[in-house]
Amino acid sequence: MKIDLTDTNSSAINKAILEGRRAVGTPAVGVVLTLVIVTDEENAYDSVRAANEASKEHPSRTLVVIRRRALSPRDRQVTRLDAEVRLGSDAGSGETVMLRLHGELGARADSVVLPLLLPDAPVVVWWPVDAPAVPAKDPLGALAQRRITDAYAVEDPLRALDARAASYAPGDTDLAWTRLTPWRSMLAAALDQAGTDVVSAAVEAEEDNPSAELLARWFEVRLGVPVDRIVSEGPVVTAVRMGTPQGEIRIDRPEGPVARLAIPGQPSRVMALKVRTTAELIAEELRHLDPDDAYAAALEGRPS
Repeated sequence: MKIDLTDTNSSAINKAILEGRRAVGTPAVGVVLTLVIVTDEENAYDSVRAANEASKEHPSRTLVVIRRRALSPRDRQVTRLDAEVRLGSDAGSGETVMLRLHGELGARADSVVLPLLLPDAPVVVWWPVDAPAVPAKDPLGALAQRRITDAYAVEDPLRALDARAASYAPGDTDLAWTRLTPWRSMLAAALDQAGTDVVSAAVEAEEDNPSAELLARWFEVRLGVPVDRIVSEGPVVTAVRMGTPQGEIRIDRPEGPVARLAIPGQPSRVMALKVRTTAELIAEELRHLDPDDAYAAALEGRPS
């Protein structure tokens, strides 16, 4: 079900949500958090689709903030809020409100979003593309317990990581780090099985890959060894090597959803290590609303 509202306000949007719930036969609020997506028209479709998929695990009220950029000087003077309320099958397992902010209202998005937040429910803000320089001090970011950025979506990912380190506040995270969860789990298990010290390490990935850089920093922090960054053909991280007195622990994923794990003194084995979708990454982030100390340590290059 979709309800279109033109030149509206937050009060009318809340009223439309209540009426829509009654119309689809779900008057009770079954959502557990508010997910605020700050994006543009170009990326709105993919972002909403990912959020809808994630809502199957985490039913959410999803507020999509789209700041419209007018081309003509006259249109730039128009301050208007247009909204589209989606419920039922059009909104996954939650409810979605598309908020299109025209004119000066774009600079006051928090005044539109605040009345639409669910009472006593956590707030997560996600910037799929362009994130503010200091997410925690952004008016929308200040409303949230969790702030999600994505270094993959910027022109210079490694510079973006340095900027994130300088502006880090508890609750910040990045999907470049979330993409590493299967790698980190597999590497930790390999070290437990090997039961030996690591004397060197190397990460192979495509050039300027932010996940590879975070993985290398994580190694430097956790293992206290220098890490070589090796450029490969990709896609994303293709191999990790850890040197030990007994030989080399190695994980290779040249392509596809599987990787080969080699541990000294043990037969090599094939393990699942696929590249996950954005919906899977967002679903993982919504499971953890507390500060991610491991991400902070890797980002800033310090022990956690």
